[in-house]
Amino acid sequence: MNKFNIIKTKEKKLHCPTYGRYPLAVKKAKGYKLYDFDGQEYIDLLAGISVCNLGHSHPEIVQVIKEQAEKLIHVSNLFYQEEQLGLAERLLGTTHLNRAFFCNSGAEANEGAIKLARRYMQKIKNKDKFEIITLAGSFHGRTLATLTATGQDKLKEGFSPYPTGFKIVPFNDITALKNGISEHTAAIMLEVIQGEGGVRPLHSEYLVQVQNICRENDLLFIIDEVQTGLARTGKFWAHQHYNLKPDIVTSAKALGNGLPIGALLTTQEISEAFGPGSHGTTFGGNALICKVAEKVVEIILRDNLAEQTKDKGQFCLNIFSEIKDEFPDLIAEVRGAGLMLGIELTIPGHEIWNKLLKKGFVLNLTQEKVLRLLPPLIIPEEELVGFAQALKGILAETV
Repeated sequence: MNKFNIIKTKEKKLHCPTYGRYPLAVKKAKGYKLYDFDGQEYIDLLAGISVCNLGHSHPEIVQVIKEQAEKLIHVSNLFYQEEQLGLAERLLGTTHLNRAFFCNSGAEANEGAIKLARRYMQKIKNKDKFEIITLAGSFHGRTLATLTATGQDKLKEGFSPYPTGFKIVPFNDITALKNGISEHTAAIMLEVIQGEGGVRPLHSEYLVQVQNICRENDLLFIIDEVQTGLARTGKFWAHQHYNLKPDIVTSAKALGNGLPIGALLTTQEISEAFGPGSHGTTFGGNALICKVAEKVVEIILRDNLAEQTKDKGQFCLNIFSEIKDEFPDLIAEVRGAGLMLGIELTIPGHEIWNKLLKKGFVLNLTQEKVLRLLPPLIIPEEELVGFAQALKGILAETV
């Protein structure tokens, strides 16, 4: 029995079966490449699901981990920690916002945003507002509250009853959104580009209208940037493509480049709804992870990765669109921004995805038909060309 089968068999005995694993066990990773236990090399077009934006084992990140681990890892949020302040200054400096809360994941960041919106309305505004409106196709996390906020019924099966105070309205439908607002609505929460929903961008006009609706109705505007943030779409934040100024922004994934961290960013006024003891976390924002995240933000800004990602993304859209023109019966649409790209097939995509994996390309298949690419932002264009050529060859065999 080879190493992969040993690992697979052992996992079956030890783990809860919550994941549909890929037929691959990764032994090590470097830059934009993964290696299995047989030494096979793969081009990583997934980056840990939009996490390792700087690639794997980035030397500067490795150095920060070593230095900080010898200094201070964790003491809890009962103490002042300069590492948190260094990260807060760096991160808030990329936005119009001026207060931060650090946690462990995107789900926790979104949960915190929901709690903050409700508490702000009830404690600061003295209004009976608690309802959160989200969009069909959205994904905001797997806690009970964020799962309820998620607009995908298939993920909710078996977890009822769900918390109250959430309403889901159709995607890109401004009339439906307006009609969904009630006297109890506290906030509207959305992703500029839905990731798990199949790399679906919201229309620019829609986004501007949503912000206006929030202002006109005294609602908070929450943007979930867990997957789209940190230069993934060609701007540091995806909402900056449209000059939006949300009241709350959530982040995670790429912020730690592989270490678990989430962040909630907001204004000073809204942050005052949280008082001591009203919200918290044991591990969130510990010294080690904050120091790493600060370096991540520094590198992204220093190396101008947002602009590079914008150019690479446009390059990909061009070559993928050419493939679509060649295979119109197999590709329905090519979409996305920066290096958050979706190739929607007209047929179930598992066989095509599997053939790509066998050719050494690791990517994601979402919504059964969408090949989702979220490669490290440092990936060279020639590797993206290699993927395009492999895809083209597979599609030619599929016709």
